[in-house]
Amino acid sequence: MQSLTAAPARNVAAFRQALQEGAERLKKRFGDDEPVERLVRDRACLVDTLLKSAWTLHVGEYAQEVALIAVGGYGRGELNLCSDIDLMILMPKSAAWPWQSRIEQFLAFTWDIGLEIGHSVRTIDDCQRECAADVSVATTLIEARLLTGPQALFEAMRRALAPARVWPTREFFEAKVAEQAGRHRRYHDTAYNLEPNVKSSPGGLRDIQTIGWVAKRHFGAESLDELVDHGFLTRAELRKLKTAQAFLWKVRFALHVLTNRREDRLLFDHQIRLAAMFGYEDATYTLAVEQFMQRYYRTAMDVSLLNEMLLQLFREAILSAPNSAPRPVNARFQIRNDFLEISSEDVFDRYPSALLELFVITGQHPEIHGVCAQTVRQVTRHLWLIDEEFRQHPRNHRLFFEVLSAPTGVTHELRRMNLYGVLGRYIPTFGRIVGRMQYDLFHAYTVDAHTLFVVSNLRRMAMPKYDHELPQLSRVMQSLEQPELAYMAALFHDIAKGRGGDHSELGAVDAEAFCLEQGLSRYDARLVAWLVRHHLVLSVTAQKKDISAPHVVHEFARLVGDQTHLDYLYVLTVADIRGTNPKLWNNWKASLFAEFYERVRQALRRGLERPIDQEELIAEIQARAHELAARENLDEAILQSVWRHFTDAYFLRHTPGEIIWHTRMLAGRAAGDTSALISVQQQSGRGGTGISTYTPQSQHSFARTTAQLDQLGLNIVDARITPMADGFSLDVYHVLEDTGAAITDTARILDIEQKLTRALERRDDDDAPVNRRTPRQVRMFSTPTQISFSEDPDNQRTILELIAGDRPGLLSRVARVFMAQHIDVHASKIMTVGERAEDVFYVADESGRPLSEEALGRLSLGLHKALDNDA
Repeated sequence: MQSLTAAPARNVAAFRQALQEGAERLKKRFGDDEPVERLVRDRACLVDTLLKSAWTLHVGEYAQEVALIAVGGYGRGELNLCSDIDLMILMPKSAAWPWQSRIEQFLAFTWDIGLEIGHSVRTIDDCQRECAADVSVATTLIEARLLTGPQALFEAMRRALAPARVWPTREFFEAKVAEQAGRHRRYHDTAYNLEPNVKSSPGGLRDIQTIGWVAKRHFGAESLDELVDHGFLTRAELRKLKTAQAFLWKVRFALHVLTNRREDRLLFDHQIRLAAMFGYEDATYTLAVEQFMQRYYRTAMDVSLLNEMLLQLFREAILSAPNSAPRPVNARFQIRNDFLEISSEDVFDRYPSALLELFVITGQHPEIHGVCAQTVRQVTRHLWLIDEEFRQHPRNHRLFFEVLSAPTGVTHELRRMNLYGVLGRYIPTFGRIVGRMQYDLFHAYTVDAHTLFVVSNLRRMAMPKYDHELPQLSRVMQSLEQPELAYMAALFHDIAKGRGGDHSELGAVDAEAFCLEQGLSRYDARLVAWLVRHHLVLSVTAQKKDISAPHVVHEFARLVGDQTHLDYLYVLTVADIRGTNPKLWNNWKASLFAEFYERVRQALRRGLERPIDQEELIAEIQARAHELAARENLDEAILQSVWRHFTDAYFLRHTPGEIIWHTRMLAGRAAGDTSALISVQQQSGRGGTGISTYTPQSQHSFARTTAQLDQLGLNIVDARITPMADGFSLDVYHVLEDTGAAITDTARILDIEQKLTRALERRDDDDAPVNRRTPRQVRMFSTPTQISFSEDPDNQRTILELIAGDRPGLLSRVARVFMAQHIDVHASKIMTVGERAEDVFYVADESGRPLSEEALGRLSLGLHKALDNDA
């Protein structure tokens, strides 16, 4: 670096070269697997050298009057490869600043050479004032480090910012805990998102830094090691914390190497490449990327536990009244300063069941704010006591079910059990899914986090104060005699993920065995196992099958057998979907599931030996439509005039509300009019926006309609194409905005009507291409096109099931193949599962018959050709 100090002022090339060469050496050392702790500190040393040299060159004669100070992470002497560099220029009190232009030249120079500098220029009074106003400013200055300039000025600043002057320890601690809680909420209070932020997500580097900030403010501790000397960490805990920090640093450093920029998000784009960089390989049932991410999530879990424990220790040292008297709960536990603690150090040795009793007590006493840190430490030290003998003891069975059946706090205590490691020890199969992720866009959380979200959703249905969220489901849930059986099914429904085979079948075996071991009756154990085995069936049936068909309803009624099984399955299914991905649940799905549940419930009331037939169902639907028409003052003559064009298939597929909608739509249509007719129902009875088109069958409007709706950015969730007796086709599309909401903007509806009208009135065969871009996350996955056919003999049609990579224009591509091969679409069920489209089409040939073997072959070939070339 001698050449830098000797270089002419503003020798940008020399500095830039030094910076680039230093970065390349660090990348090489990273590739050689050198400890990342050295790399982040050596990066800081390199920047120190460059900045000091640049300061000398530009500030020169004023270098001993003004201080150049590193703050924030750079102040700690830790810099990642592309991290921001935070500086503060500290000036003495002075009315005139003769060095101002020199400082401006220095800052411009740092940007010219490739350093991303964040800077502030302050006096000591400025520092004190801004620290007092903002705890984040105070935090960055707590870590201040003098690079060059007068030591006395730097020390004066530190004295001015001492706890006695600004942000006393108590206030600082409370502010940082609140700040952390707010940050965690921005990440949904979980480290287990699909694309976590290594720095800011719960369990990330910021949680470790929060510990350091509080320790420095209260104890003056300069490193985590000093917490051992103060008695706040054991040597083993310090090793675990530093190991976690090193792993997170390594992940962050690798992200910077891959992207050549400051990047803290573990995006899908990077996860596979990072897994390869870290040496992971695909195994029989687990991808390399899933193994890597499980290591990440388990590291985040370690950090979260240590963060909770240390902040609680700090709370006791900083906020709690010294020597406050404990309040006994029983012989084993007491409450001190609103936190639960064991009454003596040997409680768990003498009474291992206290490892479960702890969670019963915290659930029963809402006034308890948490578990004291020393007790958490004792829990983690005694996890080895939860062995097979412990799991077989009737007392522990009773305690576990007390946790599940508590009136409040069930989810909170299960999450606490998981964080402390107790849940995975008591249910060993659960321990295997902790931190396990699935590399797709459908499952937004790790398996264990998702499982506990499902329990949480069930709990909300069980509590009257949340009745407004899902009124019907809340009524069903609160009518269950044993809601804890639903929680048990939730705990086991995905417990066999990652083992190979059908996770529902494997999980059902595990669930029944566990329930019998816990002392449940054989009926209850079999009910839980049945729920685990069939937890996907209701969702798949409602979203992929034609639930208007009486035989579909009857078959499902035979599967569930009775109202009890249906009720348990209904609430579990909805809780599962809502806990899989926050974007999956919407009013459309709520309406769809409620409609199917009601149809199956009615079938069970009739009796499985007396299934409803088609004529009887049509008569019921028409009778309800007549009642609705009378309330809306629709003349019977109008009904008869319009309904003579409706077929039996039409009445089976549409609700009475839709029938009246279409009756009004067609009532004033002149005879012989062949123009396209479009009607948009802003809030359909099915929870979305309904769009009806009435066109001659010869126009094959399905292709043009789906292309136009896709281009408009609408998600088509259901399509029903019904040939009328007059040669027209009455098609109904239920659509949602990308957010999952119905369309509420009147101008948006008008735009849809106008564009759809123009699209359907075009006479040429070439449809406008859909040119919306495929989302970034979806582009990361390659889903091979899968096509299967089956027969629907009751309705004389062929069922086509298509799995393909989701992308804009997919549905219109499929529709164009149908049009080219003269295939009529009678209905479609559109289902997007993360990055995959899983769509079902009910089709027939032009004569209304199921497709022949030859036609099936042509259709399969045509679809592969249309979809595989640009997948």
